[in-house]
Amino acid sequence: MSESKPLQVGIIGMGTVGTGVARILVQHVDRIRRRVGRDVQLKRATVRDLDKPRDVELPPGVLTDDIDAVIDDPDIDVAVQLIGGTDPARDIMKRLLAAGKHVVTANKALLCEFGDELFEFARKHDRTIAFEAAVAGGIPIIATVGQSMSANQITSIEAILNGTSNYILTEMLKRGSAYSDVLGDAQRLGYAEADPAMDVDGTDAAQKLVILAQLAFGTKVPLDRFPRSGIDQLELTDLTCAAELNYVVKLLATARLVHGELEMHVQPTLVKCDRLIAKTDGPFNMIALEGDAVGKTWLSGPGAGQMATASAVVADVVDLAVGRAQVTFSRLDLWNDHPPVPLCEEDKIAHRFYLRFNVEDRPHVFADIADILGRHDISLASIIQHESSEQQPTSNGASIVPVVVMTHYTAQGKLRAAEAELSQLTSLHPPIVRMPVSD
Repeated sequence: MSESKPLQVGIIGMGTVGTGVARILVQHVDRIRRRVGRDVQLKRATVRDLDKPRDVELPPGVLTDDIDAVIDDPDIDVAVQLIGGTDPARDIMKRLLAAGKHVVTANKALLCEFGDELFEFARKHDRTIAFEAAVAGGIPIIATVGQSMSANQITSIEAILNGTSNYILTEMLKRGSAYSDVLGDAQRLGYAEADPAMDVDGTDAAQKLVILAQLAFGTKVPLDRFPRSGIDQLELTDLTCAAELNYVVKLLATARLVHGELEMHVQPTLVKCDRLIAKTDGPFNMIALEGDAVGKTWLSGPGAGQMATASAVVADVVDLAVGRAQVTFSRLDLWNDHPPVPLCEEDKIAHRFYLRFNVEDRPHVFADIADILGRHDISLASIIQHESSEQQPTSNGASIVPVVVMTHYTAQGKLRAAEAELSQLTSLHPPIVRMPVSD
């Protein structure tokens, strides 16, 4: 292509993000031309319903309900593929690549499950897959890891990667409200989907962490190989107890090198209040990176939303137009010459831990708990016990009270073994709440 020839773009999927992408492409032609050095034109945008009203005015002939109008058009250089899920998105992406088009996508589920296959397919056809929008919306984290920190060995990623969960946790503590009440508000405000399961159970954050870990460490870790839990079982009690201890609870996605192994997990975590990541509230994301040369750096901003995600998508289109995306994509091949970093076994992962027990308020109960923890080499740093006048007494007349314990540093396997014994105590009532602590 000569530099004077416009870059032709096709969009597959004109939902919320696709509409935002189209708006930027048609409303900011001059701005993009200055960045690219030539015109970038939206030639086709595929939709399911041609008659549906859209919040963007497009030139005549752009809208189509035929995906093949994008795939088979030889003049379209870049396809923006914004269909969610893995089926039919996987097949559509392969068809686009085989047809000679570079692909921009925001589909983290597709890349998490089939990324290696699709990347290899793209290389076979000498095409590029750009995916800045797949992780953390408007935050340029893919470019940061793939380009800006290329002089470093990244040693740690600690991140809030799901704005829905972060909003819910923020509002629960701020308003003193239950999870179910805040979830309803999040859905009404558009921060949570009608079915929020993948956001609140940790899956969304885990998919994004898989992508970041592969970029940073060269190791592809399947979702079922590392611990993952969400916020859907958390109670307000745990957030308020954490606050008493000068912590906040965040759904934290962590990948870090520990003694030559890769430790990965996504779970509600107590974070010291004075840390920057603890101060990231509402629907915002934050990624804390540590490199062996640069040290610690932080990126924060909107992790979702129409225009934030559309911004990242168009940035990928611009990078493809000037050749930056192709260079970044080719660097993924460099990891093929190195053995993957071995994954740390779950039971070897060590933290300080927050534990909450619901116990009968009678003599020797805590002594039994402390004895079991001690026999598993788990030492206690602090204990909080509140009176509870609201709980109904048990059949033997004892009241149920919450007891919160903060442990010293210990391996998760020791704690798991201790919990198996603790669950046999008749004076202890489920659930046992366990969260790691990140100071």
